[in-house]
Amino acid sequence: MNGIAARAIERFVCDTYGEAAWHDVVRRARLHVSSFELLLTYPENTTARLVATSTAVLGRQVHDLMEDLGTYLVTHDNMAAVRRLLRYGGADFESFLDSLDDLPDRTRLAFPELVLPRLRTRPRGAGAFDVECGEATPLMVHVLAGAIRAMADDYGALAVLDVDAPARRIAVSVPALRHSAGRDFHLGGATR
Repeated sequence: MNGIAARAIERFVCDTYGEAAWHDVVRRARLHVSSFELLLTYPENTTARLVATSTAVLGRQVHDLMEDLGTYLVTHDNMAAVRRLLRYGGADFESFLDSLDDLPDRTRLAFPELVLPRLRTRPRGAGAFDVECGEATPLMVHVLAGAIRAMADDYGALAVLDVDAPARRIAVSVPALRHSAGRDFHLGGATR
């Protein structure tokens, strides 16, 4: 496992629940490090141990915690680079959904060590889409769902998601593309 996933979990727990919670996770998981480096590789079971221990320490269901991690990756100030990477996907939320097919390649340009599963967005008509998450683990499907929910808010769209992690699919219904003002985004001097 590369350090990017472990570091994301670390920052999420620290920024959301505090340093003491993170140190409790590290202690209970019996990890030999208290902080993860982005470019290092760690044993394969490290992510599973981090997730299982985090859910126990924080008293959360695993799918809820992973969706919150996805939201964190888009909304927290410490993760502004992730939000920018995702916002390059389009001028509105539907364009963003259409661009998810290209996200693994765009991600590799910014984070060569991070390999995302292939994503495919299939329109179902009338503002409905299926996002197929390739070979993603069920945990990754929930992280992606949290990020998609956060991006809907970022664009000001109203979106309803139905997550089927075992099938690696997220059904997205967009009843309103312009539900709220959304967040400002500056690309080359223009505000979107």
